[in-house]
Amino acid sequence: MIRGRSSATVRATRAAAKGAASFCAVAIILLARSATAAELAILRNGFSIRHEHRRVVGATTRLYFAADDSSFTDVPTAEITGYEEDLLLPLPATADARGSAPALNEVVNSASAAYHLDPDLVNSVIHAESGFNSRAVSPKGARGLMQLMPSTAGQLGVHDAFDPATNVEGGSRYLRELLERYNFDLVKALAAYNAGPQRVEQYRGVPPFRETRAYVARIVHEYNTKKIAQEKEAKQKQAAARAASKKAPSRAPQGPKPAATASVAESPY
Repeated sequence: MIRGRSSATVRATRAAAKGAASFCAVAIILLARSATAAELAILRNGFSIRHEHRRVVGATTRLYFAADDSSFTDVPTAEITGYEEDLLLPLPATADARGSAPALNEVVNSASAAYHLDPDLVNSVIHAESGFNSRAVSPKGARGLMQLMPSTAGQLGVHDAFDPATNVEGGSRYLRELLERYNFDLVKALAAYNAGPQRVEQYRGVPPFRETRAYVARIVHEYNTKKIAQEKEAKQKQAAARAASKKAPSRAPQGPKPAATASVAESPY
């Protein structure tokens, strides 16, 4: 009887454990879905950044735009006031001729080439304007990646400011026009992009607005950082190539030069 009771107890325990395991599996799936659900990070400046998940690293919060961590943006944690669930369904991606969604890099490179801009500069402007959120809307009504106001978008022929390709094309064109207007003074052009050309002309330079000055400083700093890093990487590659060439064994022919071979100096031509 004691053995029978023990067997029954074991069977009951196993059944309970199996049920608990099934419940845990369901709970894990639900937690995983909840963790990967899209959220909106609400910023102090009124912007919101849609992201799939996030990770806090020191004083910075990294917002990931894709589940595979392939794209992200870093935001100072102090600038985030809270998070909200994104209740909007993801919009269908704009397909290119091959039927796949064009990468943002391709969009930026295409617009930059069309208006003779450095893609790194355009990316820095996009980062400062929207945090790479194509659905961003500012408190004043600016929209999309490069935050075009409806009036400006209309003048540039941008009918859908939320479409990444047309938004970046219009924003790049506008940035090029401002650079030409201010004799390629990048600081004035960026200030005009943020505060408007009227303000730049009114103050004969960067307006004394904290937001505008911080905006210009942020883009210039990020752009210069990229250029310095690229120069450093190029120098390292050159040094590595020189070191490799010195270590490579000489392939010069041994012994006397064949009679049929003529040097450049000996050639009659």
